Amino acid sequence: MSQAQPVSGRSVKHRLRAWFGAGPRRHGEPLPLRSVSYLELFYDLVFVVLIGQAAHTLAAHPGWRGTAEFVAVFGLVWIAWINGTLYHELHGRDDGRSRFYVFAQMGVLAVLAVFTGYAGTADGTAFALTYSVLLLLLFWQWYEVRRHDLPQDKQASTPYLIGLTVTIAAMLASAWLADGPRVAVWIGISCGWVVLGLTGFLGRSRPLTFFQPTESLVERMALFVIIVLGETVVGVVNGINETERDALTITTGVLGLVIGFGIFWNYFDVVGVREPRGDRRSLAAWFFGHLPLTGAVAAAGAAMVGPLVHAHEARTPAAVAWTLTGAVAIILMLIALESAAVEQHDAIDTRTRTSVYAVGAGLVLLLGAVAPAPWLLALLVVGVLSLTWLSSFAPPERD
Repeated sequence: MSQAQPVSGRSVKHRLRAWFGAGPRRHGEPLPLRSVSYLELFYDLVFVVLIGQAAHTLAAHPGWRGTAEFVAVFGLVWIAWINGTLYHELHGRDDGRSRFYVFAQMGVLAVLAVFTGYAGTADGTAFALTYSVLLLLLFWQWYEVRRHDLPQDKQASTPYLIGLTVTIAAMLASAWLADGPRVAVWIGISCGWVVLGLTGFLGRSRPLTFFQPTESLVERMALFVIIVLGETVVGVVNGINETERDALTITTGVLGLVIGFGIFWNYFDVVGVREPRGDRRSLAAWFFGHLPLTGAVAAAGAAMVGPLVHAHEARTPAAVAWTLTGAVAIILMLIALESAAVEQHDAIDTRTRTSVYAVGAGLVLLLGAVAPAPWLLALLVVGVLSLTWLSSFAPPERD
């Protein structure tokens, strides 16, 4: 029986060089049949913490001010996630170099999470500086792609590198602004990235030639929705823990949890894990529609705390009611928007589905205006989500 030969030092050196020195994949070298890796799933777990911190702050301060801060912070968190996701999707490899960069991002993101809960106020400066470090790391990664690209493809990274440079400068400048102006700058940064991306999708001069909605990217988008849906569970548990644990509170909490279930049914039976259509408008709607969609889902989860804390009151406080119902209404409208952008395999036409979800969104907003008792508000929102799903649902055809 032969024994394994010891690996020589030279072999280890060469293997390490190959494992860490291959460089990123160039533009135009996609891996369309690859599946989501365990490394990417581990990476996504960091964002559970980030989103949880942002949602906790919104739960404590519902209303316009808390919503504005949440929108600003969540927009930056989503931009960080999509940048890291797209880099690995387009240029990552299954090697030590890609693994090192993913772990480096995770380390910075973990520090960023420390300052996320109070990013809109006391920790705004620390959040802005830490976020700038993350962007510098991303800038270097994308710059390396440009260095490895073929000469005719180097211009593909130029708009992106310019956008990163401007964002880094804006984030550094925001570190020394007052709370209100800083939040406004952060919202402006998110809007700027959307405009840059839409120009890439729809502009005639700089289309996103190398962007492909592969199966793995479609799956990552759906997985991020799962991450933010987790906030509904967190919101219910936190809400019950913050008040008296009696039958009415627990019943209200269960109804709040069912709201999360209803969002899941509506999204995954209409949009989730479906490939977008091939035209540029559909790609843009599918890709950037997930930014406000996931933000609204996370906000709905954060809003679950309010009805539980006020479970024994005759009416739901206006700020709590509007935060919850506004988030659900946005979710319904964006599901309708994205349903027209993805491939459908049922008998419901897009116009009918859009009408159903528009009526559902209007009914939910009406509930926010009436603001009945928390348990009743949650029950009625569940009813609307059930009706939108039932009205647009077509059972799969059987042979």
